[in-house]
Amino acid sequence: MPHTIFIADLHLSEEAPALTELFLRQLHQWQGSADALYILGDLFDAWIGDDDRNPFTDRIAAELHSFSQHTPLYFAHGNRDFLLGPDFAQCSGMTLLPEQHALTLYGRPYLLTHGDELCTADLPYMQFRAQSRHPQWQAAVLAKPLAERRVLARQIRQMSEQGKAENGKSAVSDVTEEAVLALMAQHPGADLIHGHTHRPAAHRHTLPNGQSFTRFVLQDWYGKEGGCLVVSPEGVSTQHFALD
Repeated sequence: MPHTIFIADLHLSEEAPALTELFLRQLHQWQGSADALYILGDLFDAWIGDDDRNPFTDRIAAELHSFSQHTPLYFAHGNRDFLLGPDFAQCSGMTLLPEQHALTLYGRPYLLTHGDELCTADLPYMQFRAQSRHPQWQAAVLAKPLAERRVLARQIRQMSEQGKAENGKSAVSDVTEEAVLALMAQHPGADLIHGHTHRPAAHRHTLPNGQSFTRFVLQDWYGKEGGCLVVSPEGVSTQHFALD
């Protein structure tokens, strides 16, 4: 049956080899069988520039490129890998998507995004996000030596972990209804697919005009487990998988 796969928040790194093996196993299973694979951000736990190449990133790039020869592959930036650029995308066979991407699958409209721009109650993060997405800020960071960028990446991770410790699963770390409705009012009739919040679920929302839509939140990957959203002509379903 025709189907399209969506994943996010894998946070791959050399320090989490089990997650890497799980991801590569799933890539091999999906290759050639899905209509497309969409990675909606945070594929990597940290990305400090396309020039930071090593055996780990080279392996991921090679596996993605092999996959892309059989199945279209798309990537949207997350809050951990927003510096991933066209060089890595090209060598891995990924098509880079804008921050928000509208598409129609099997006759149904959807809007895709990582989701962090919807967490508007987290004011410190929103301030950092506005700064870090500015082209001049990114150019300045990418001009720094790799050693300095690695320090910055550690600081960003520490900031993220501190936010999790302080906010946990509180409303501050989730999307706000106001932001979701404001975004989807610009895309009437579409359903929303995003990650970032690590709160996999399907939520129903209603716009002020009375029109309803579903917000699908992708599962985060952790330990030896992961999951995906599958969109097909029959509708939307989820899959969960794990290493033995």
